[in-house]
Amino acid sequence: MERSSLNTLLVYRKSLALRDLSEAVASYFAHNREMLSFRQIDSFRDDITKSLVTDALLITKEVEQAALSNSHSVRMKSLSFVNVMTRNILAYCNGLERDGVKEKEYLNLLRREIKTFRITFKKWRKSISNRND
Repeated sequence: MERSSLNTLLVYRKSLALRDLSEAVASYFAHNREMLSFRQIDSFRDDITKSLVTDALLITKEVEQAALSNSHSVRMKSLSFVNVMTRNILAYCNGLERDGVKEKEYLNLLRREIKTFRITFKKWRKSISNRND
């Protein structure tokens, strides 16, 4: 697959939507409004929101890497990494909730986005893991 055709992949578009929503949620809940610039972290909540943004970015990069790679081992490593990052994002939602976030509807929106991404990802993973090198 060529880089220019990435936008035709549903899973890639879903990863971009997940990234954008994660950045919006993280920005909303962060105490330090400049946390997206990766400056010093001031609180536990800022730590969670920074990790949320980082993992969402990594999901998109790993989907891209898996889609573009001709190596079976590289694809499998990227696919496994995406699974870990999606579980992390769900854990960050729980962490924000335990930290006292009152606007749980935003966290539930992010959880639903993860769920829809995972459904799309699992279908795509089956098709890509069977692809020959």
